[in-house]
Amino acid sequence: MRFSKLRLTGFKSFVDPTDLVIADGLTGVVGPNGCGKSNLLEALRWVMGENRPTAMRGGGMEDVIFAGASTRPARNFAEVTLHLDNSERLAPAGFNDSDTLEVIRRITRDVGSAYKANGKDVRARDVQMLFADASTGAHSPALVRQGQISELINAKPQARRRILEEAAGISGLYQRRHEAELKLNGAENNLTRVDDVVEQLAGQLTQLARQARQAARYREIGEALRLAEGLLLYRRWRDADEARSGAEA
Repeated sequence: MRFSKLRLTGFKSFVDPTDLVIADGLTGVVGPNGCGKSNLLEALRWVMGENRPTAMRGGGMEDVIFAGASTRPARNFAEVTLHLDNSERLAPAGFNDSDTLEVIRRITRDVGSAYKANGKDVRARDVQMLFADASTGAHSPALVRQGQISELINAKPQARRRILEEAAGISGLYQRRHEAELKLNGAENNLTRVDDVVEQLAGQLTQLARQARQAARYREIGEALRLAEGLLLYRRWRDADEARSGAEA
Protein backbone atom coordinates (compact mmCIF):
# COMPACT_ATOMS: atom_id res chain seq x y z
CA MET A 1 0.00 0.00 0.00
CA ARG A 2 1.10 3.56 -0.68
CA PHE A 3 -0.22 6.88 0.59
CA SER A 4 -1.64 8.88 -2.30
CA LYS A 5 -3.55 11.83 -0.80
CA LEU A 6 -4.27 13.47 2.55
CA ARG A 7 -7.37 15.64 2.92
CA LEU A 8 -7.89 17.92 5.92
CA THR A 9 -11.10 19.72 6.88
CA GLY A 10 -11.30 21.84 10.02
CA PHE A 11 -8.13 20.24 11.39
CA LYS A 12 -6.13 22.78 13.38
CA SER A 13 -5.15 25.61 11.00
CA PHE A 14 -6.71 23.91 7.93
CA VAL A 15 -10.22 25.28 8.33
CA ASP A 16 -11.10 24.88 4.64
CA PRO A 17 -10.85 21.52 2.85
CA THR A 18 -7.21 21.10 1.83
CA ASP A 19 -5.68 18.28 -0.22
CA LEU A 20 -2.07 17.18 0.04
CA VAL A 21 -1.27 15.01 -2.97
CA ILE A 22 1.53 12.52 -2.28
CA ALA A 23 2.79 11.66 -5.74
CA ASP A 24 5.54 9.27 -6.81
CA GLY A 25 9.00 10.35 -5.82
CA LEU A 26 9.69 13.01 -3.21
CA THR A 27 6.90 15.27 -1.99
CA GLY A 28 8.04 18.31 -0.02
CA VAL A 29 6.19 20.97 1.91
CA VAL A 30 8.11 24.22 2.33
CA GLY A 31 7.03 27.26 4.30
CA PRO A 32 7.88 29.62 7.15
CA ASN A 33 7.44 28.82 10.80
CA GLY A 34 3.82 28.63 11.87
CA CYS A 35 2.39 27.91 8.41
CA GLY A 36 1.14 24.44 9.44
CA LYS A 37 3.82 22.04 8.18
CA SER A 38 3.79 20.07 11.44
CA ASN A 39 -0.01 19.93 11.31
CA LEU A 40 0.22 17.81 8.17
CA LEU A 41 2.30 15.18 9.95
CA GLU A 42 0.04 15.32 12.97
CA ALA A 43 -3.00 14.86 10.74
CA LEU A 44 -1.38 11.80 9.22
CA ARG A 45 -0.66 10.35 12.66
CA TRP A 46 -4.14 11.29 13.88
CA VAL A 47 -6.02 9.56 11.06
CA MET A 48 -3.94 6.41 11.65
CA GLY A 49 -5.20 6.16 15.22
CA GLU A 50 -3.14 8.45 17.46
CA ASN A 51 -5.08 8.94 20.72
CA ARG A 52 -2.63 10.93 22.83
CA PRO A 53 -3.47 14.64 22.99
CA THR A 54 0.15 15.41 23.86
CA ALA A 55 1.23 13.93 20.52
CA MET A 56 -1.08 16.46 18.90
CA ARG A 57 0.47 19.27 20.97
CA GLY A 58 -2.80 19.82 22.80
CA GLY A 59 -4.38 19.34 26.17
CA GLY A 60 -7.34 17.38 24.81
CA MET A 61 -8.19 15.58 21.61
CA GLU A 62 -10.80 18.23 20.72
CA ASP A 63 -7.94 20.73 20.43
CA VAL A 64 -7.36 19.46 16.89
CA ILE A 65 -10.63 21.18 15.84
CA PHE A 66 -10.16 24.66 14.38
CA ALA A 67 -10.66 27.01 17.33
CA GLY A 68 -11.51 30.09 15.31
CA ALA A 69 -9.71 33.30 14.43
CA SER A 70 -10.47 37.00 14.26
CA THR A 71 -12.06 36.60 10.82
CA ARG A 72 -13.22 32.96 10.96
CA PRO A 73 -15.61 31.30 13.42
CA ALA A 74 -14.65 28.10 15.22
CA ARG A 75 -15.60 24.78 13.65
CA ASN A 76 -17.65 22.11 15.38
CA PHE A 77 -15.79 19.16 13.87
CA ALA A 78 -12.55 18.15 12.22
CA GLU A 79 -12.05 15.47 9.61
CA VAL A 80 -9.00 13.92 8.01
CA THR A 81 -9.14 11.53 5.05
CA LEU A 82 -6.22 9.37 3.98
CA HIS A 83 -6.27 7.80 0.51
CA LEU A 84 -4.14 4.72 -0.09
CA ASP A 85 -3.19 3.01 -3.33
CA ASN A 86 -3.98 -0.69 -2.96
CA SER A 87 -3.54 -1.69 -6.58
CA GLU A 88 -1.15 -4.47 -5.55
CA ARG A 89 -3.78 -5.77 -3.09
CA LEU A 90 -1.44 -5.91 -0.11
CA ALA A 91 -3.98 -4.67 2.44
CA PRO A 92 -5.26 -7.02 5.16
CA ALA A 93 -8.17 -9.30 4.28
CA GLY A 94 -10.86 -7.07 5.75
CA PHE A 95 -9.73 -4.05 3.69
CA ASN A 96 -8.55 -5.69 0.48
CA ASP A 97 -11.70 -5.42 -1.62
CA SER A 98 -10.69 -2.57 -3.93
CA ASP A 99 -7.69 -0.91 -5.56
CA THR A 100 -8.06 2.17 -3.36
CA LEU A 101 -8.57 2.45 0.35
CA GLU A 102 -10.05 5.51 2.03
CA VAL A 103 -9.67 5.90 5.79
CA ILE A 104 -11.59 8.72 7.48
CA ARG A 105 -11.44 9.95 11.04
CA ARG A 106 -13.91 12.57 12.21
CA ILE A 107 -14.15 14.20 15.62
CA THR A 108 -17.13 16.27 16.78
CA ARG A 109 -17.21 18.41 19.88
CA ASP A 110 -18.71 16.66 22.91
CA VAL A 111 -19.21 13.50 20.82
CA GLY A 112 -15.79 12.00 20.15
CA SER A 113 -14.08 10.34 17.21
CA ALA A 114 -15.48 8.00 14.58
CA TYR A 115 -13.66 6.01 11.90
CA LYS A 116 -14.68 4.85 8.45
CA ALA A 117 -12.91 2.68 5.92
CA ASN A 118 -14.28 2.78 2.37
CA GLY A 119 -17.55 4.17 3.70
CA LYS A 120 -18.02 1.54 6.44
CA ASP A 121 -17.91 2.30 10.14
CA VAL A 122 -14.93 0.61 11.79
CA ARG A 123 -13.31 0.62 15.21
CA ALA A 124 -10.21 2.57 16.08
CA ARG A 125 -8.48 -0.73 16.81
CA ASP A 126 -9.25 -1.98 13.30
CA VAL A 127 -7.60 1.10 11.78
CA GLN A 128 -4.58 0.80 14.05
CA MET A 129 -4.13 -2.88 13.15
CA LEU A 130 -4.54 -2.06 9.46
CA PHE A 131 -1.52 0.23 9.51
CA ALA A 132 0.41 -1.98 11.95
CA ASP A 133 0.12 -4.88 9.49
CA ALA A 134 1.43 -2.53 6.79
CA SER A 135 4.52 -1.79 8.96
CA THR A 136 3.43 1.77 9.60
CA GLY A 137 1.02 3.62 11.86
CA ALA A 138 0.80 6.54 14.25
CA HIS A 139 3.95 5.42 16.08
CA SER A 140 5.95 4.38 13.05
CA PRO A 141 9.64 5.32 13.19
CA ALA A 142 9.22 6.64 9.63
CA LEU A 143 7.18 9.54 11.03
CA VAL A 144 9.75 11.80 12.66
CA ARG A 145 8.17 14.59 14.67
CA GLN A 146 9.80 17.53 16.37
CA GLY A 147 12.17 16.44 19.13
CA GLN A 148 11.93 12.76 18.28
CA ILE A 149 15.63 12.39 17.39
CA SER A 150 16.70 13.58 20.84
CA GLU A 151 14.06 11.31 22.40
CA LEU A 152 15.46 8.37 20.49
CA ILE A 153 18.98 9.13 21.65
CA ASN A 154 17.87 9.35 25.27
CA ALA A 155 15.33 6.54 25.04
CA LYS A 156 15.40 3.52 27.30
CA PRO A 157 16.27 0.10 25.82
CA GLN A 158 12.62 -0.97 25.90
CA ALA A 159 11.57 2.06 23.85
CA ARG A 160 14.39 1.47 21.36
CA ARG A 161 13.33 -2.15 21.03
CA ARG A 162 9.79 -1.03 20.18
CA ILE A 163 11.14 1.26 17.46
CA LEU A 164 13.25 -1.54 15.99
CA GLU A 165 10.25 -3.88 16.01
CA GLU A 166 8.18 -1.31 14.14
CA ALA A 167 10.99 -0.81 11.63
CA ALA A 168 11.17 -4.60 11.14
CA GLY A 169 7.44 -4.75 10.42
CA ILE A 170 6.51 -7.07 13.28
CA SER A 171 4.71 -4.57 15.47
CA GLY A 172 1.35 -5.93 14.33
CA LEU A 173 2.31 -9.39 15.54
CA TYR A 174 3.35 -8.02 18.90
CA GLN A 175 0.11 -6.07 19.22
CA ARG A 176 -1.89 -9.22 18.50
CA ARG A 177 0.25 -11.09 21.01
CA HIS A 178 -0.44 -8.37 23.56
CA GLU A 179 -4.18 -8.61 22.88
CA ALA A 180 -4.03 -12.40 23.22
CA GLU A 181 -2.19 -12.06 26.53
CA LEU A 182 -4.82 -9.60 27.78
CA LYS A 183 -7.58 -12.04 26.81
CA LEU A 184 -5.75 -14.92 28.53
CA ASN A 185 -5.28 -12.83 31.66
CA GLY A 186 -8.96 -11.92 31.56
CA ALA A 187 -9.91 -15.59 31.18
CA GLU A 188 -7.61 -16.49 34.09
CA ASN A 189 -9.22 -13.81 36.25
CA ASN A 190 -12.64 -15.10 35.28
CA LEU A 191 -11.62 -18.65 36.23
CA THR A 192 -10.40 -17.37 39.59
CA ARG A 193 -13.73 -15.64 40.11
CA VAL A 194 -15.52 -18.85 39.10
CA ASP A 195 -13.52 -20.79 41.69
CA ASP A 196 -14.49 -18.23 44.33
CA VAL A 197 -18.14 -18.45 43.31
CA VAL A 198 -18.03 -22.27 43.32
CA GLU A 199 -16.48 -22.23 46.79
CA GLN A 200 -19.12 -19.81 48.00
CA LEU A 201 -21.90 -21.92 46.48
CA ALA A 202 -20.42 -25.05 48.06
CA GLY A 203 -20.65 -23.37 51.47
CA GLN A 204 -24.23 -22.37 50.73
CA LEU A 205 -24.99 -25.92 49.57
CA THR A 206 -23.69 -27.36 52.85
CA GLN A 207 -25.85 -24.91 54.80
CA LEU A 208 -28.88 -25.68 52.64
CA ALA A 209 -28.31 -29.44 53.11
CA ARG A 210 -28.27 -28.95 56.88
CA GLN A 211 -31.44 -26.89 56.68
CA ALA A 212 -33.04 -29.57 54.47
CA ARG A 213 -32.26 -32.26 57.08
CA GLN A 214 -33.75 -30.04 59.78
CA ALA A 215 -36.86 -29.50 57.66
CA ALA A 216 -37.24 -33.25 57.06
CA ARG A 217 -36.87 -33.89 60.80
CA TYR A 218 -39.44 -31.18 61.47
CA ARG A 219 -41.89 -32.85 59.10
CA GLU A 220 -41.35 -36.24 60.77
CA ILE A 221 -41.93 -34.78 64.23
CA GLY A 222 -45.00 -32.93 62.97
CA GLU A 223 -46.51 -36.10 61.53
CA ALA A 224 -45.82 -38.02 64.76
CA LEU A 225 -47.36 -35.16 66.77
CA ARG A 226 -50.47 -35.10 64.62
CA LEU A 227 -50.82 -38.89 65.00
CA ALA A 228 -50.43 -38.65 68.75
CA GLU A 229 -52.96 -35.82 68.93
CA GLY A 230 -55.39 -37.90 66.82
CA LEU A 231 -55.01 -40.91 69.12
CA LEU A 232 -55.52 -38.71 72.17
CA LEU A 233 -58.66 -37.17 70.73
CA TYR A 234 -59.96 -40.61 69.77
CA ARG A 235 -59.29 -41.90 73.28
CA ARG A 236 -61.13 -38.95 74.78
CA TRP A 237 -64.04 -39.55 72.43
CA ARG A 238 -64.16 -43.23 73.45
CA ASP A 239 -64.16 -42.31 77.13
CA ALA A 240 -66.92 -39.73 76.57
CA ASP A 241 -68.96 -42.20 74.53
CA GLU A 242 -68.65 -44.90 77.23
CA ALA A 243 -69.66 -42.35 79.89
CA ARG A 244 -72.69 -41.40 77.83
CA SER A 245 -73.71 -45.05 77.41
CA GLY A 246 -73.36 -45.62 81.17
CA ALA A 247 -75.44 -42.56 81.96
CA GLU A 248 -78.18 -43.70 79.59
CA ALA A 249 -78.21 -47.18 81.16
